[in-house]
Amino acid sequence: MDLLRFTTAGSVDDGKSTLIGRLLYDSKSIFEDQLEAVEQSSKKRGDEEVNLALLTDGLKAEREQGITIDVAYRYFATPKRKFIIADTPGHIQYTRNMVTGASTADLAIILIDARKGVIEQTKRHSFIANLLRIQHVVVAVNKMDLVDYSEERFNEIVEEFEELASRLGNIVNIKAIPISALRGDNVVDTSENTPWYQGGSLLYHLENVYVGGVENHVEARFPVQWVIRPHSNEWHDFRGFAGRVAGGVFKPGDEVLALPSGFKSTVKSIHSADGDLAEAFAPQSVSITLADEIDISRGDMIVKPNNPPHSTQDLEAMVCWFGDTPMAARGKYIIRHTEQETKAMVQSLDYQVDVNTFHKLDEVETLKMNDIGRIKVRTAKALHVDSYSKNRHTGSFILIDPQTNATVAAGMII
Repeated sequence: MDLLRFTTAGSVDDGKSTLIGRLLYDSKSIFEDQLEAVEQSSKKRGDEEVNLALLTDGLKAEREQGITIDVAYRYFATPKRKFIIADTPGHIQYTRNMVTGASTADLAIILIDARKGVIEQTKRHSFIANLLRIQHVVVAVNKMDLVDYSEERFNEIVEEFEELASRLGNIVNIKAIPISALRGDNVVDTSENTPWYQGGSLLYHLENVYVGGVENHVEARFPVQWVIRPHSNEWHDFRGFAGRVAGGVFKPGDEVLALPSGFKSTVKSIHSADGDLAEAFAPQSVSITLADEIDISRGDMIVKPNNPPHSTQDLEAMVCWFGDTPMAARGKYIIRHTEQETKAMVQSLDYQVDVNTFHKLDEVETLKMNDIGRIKVRTAKALHVDSYSKNRHTGSFILIDPQTNATVAAGMII
């Protein structure tokens, strides 16, 4: 069954968690005991109706404040499709959490309060979706019941968002839907309250939208996670390279190139948990054996000779800063890229992006928590990279503080 990963984004109190709760409730994807627990919690809190937002707001601090802080993942399925939802926080100070939640999404639902229209947070979330190359966006104009289901107000907001999206290069498919997450209008079923809206419900769109493959099936990339040597009588001479295919297709007999050594060989066989395979492609986890004995270890990469990645020690990237401590000028960090880990130094900060206006700020000298900017990084040894626009896996990295072992930045290679 087809799988769709999507994220929700919007300002505080735009109704993201309520929308997901409504999706789960109306599609009958929650158990009776879960619903009973939410009903009891709603009564204790003094809510007039069942607070469906409590289905995703699991942290005590979230329930007390009525906001989302952490990224909450929820899974549900319909007869047509399986879904993984990342419910991300709306507060500015949790931008890093939104980047984390949206990094694997195929589609983003951007909620807009019908009373407020497009605000700064809408611009911020649209920019992040664009930065992470999420090409499919649903503009869910929520709380339509509070503006008397006005078609005029809905059209104003859609026009405003489309003008905003025209300044972003990666968002190619925009679907606008008038909804009320609290009342259930146009969430799972189409509503009689919006006779002027001729499109399908939100769930109908999620079930039927064609997102295409986010994987790169052209340029073959296989970062090696582990070298398998069973040391058993049955598999006495077995030497397999285990990992997840990050791009392209591998078949037995294909000529391959091992990086960084540069030695060539051919694929002898491909093994998986379900037995031998005739081919392997992203994002399958497999073990590959080669016809020749080549020294390959964790962090190396198996590729095709005709389209190898760019091997370099100098990276230019857009980063979102996660760390409590601001980025240090010429700061030294650990960089983790695919299965490779090495030392790195931030050479320069080219500019910071004001995500509310999309302007480049050249005068800044550092990035603080939740800031986004373009930096140059020098690594201790060469990494085998692609641009993020070509391959999400080989085009991304994280920076780690060597003192605390905390992840301080996520980067997308340009």
